[in-house]
Amino acid sequence: MRERLPPTDPREWLNRARSNLAQARVRCPEVYLEDLCFNAQQAAEKAIKALLIAHGVRFPYVHDIGLLLTLLEGAGIPVPEDVANSSMLTQYAVAARYPGLTPPVEEDDYRRAVSIAERVLQWVGEQLVGNKSVTDKERSVP
Repeated sequence: MRERLPPTDPREWLNRARSNLAQARVRCPEVYLEDLCFNAQQAAEKAIKALLIAHGVRFPYVHDIGLLLTLLEGAGIPVPEDVANSSMLTQYAVAARYPGLTPPVEEDDYRRAVSIAERVLQWVGEQLVGNKSVTDKERSVP
């Protein structure tokens, strides 16, 4: 089990994002693809929030990835196009979790959602490595 860090530590948010991504990757016949896509969305959302925290940017507790990316850009953090594509994951945050509100998720959509979430986590991880406030926190952890 991972060490729990304070919610003000971006590493805790990234750990939670990794946990959601791990869940999104686990295929089981009893689990709907919509639920796995929700975990992919949550992984991307929490990773982006980790980066916002690392840069001292306040954010609302929303599931709108496009809005969160806009906050990053407003803070002077350029967002690569492939990461910006993660805004499409927002569709899995609410409506896709409830019966009948959206069409069932197809296999290709599921794979794309996980791939996008993986890319977001990779990019955020790279950004956090270069962030002095996160690096200092890592040095202070026993």
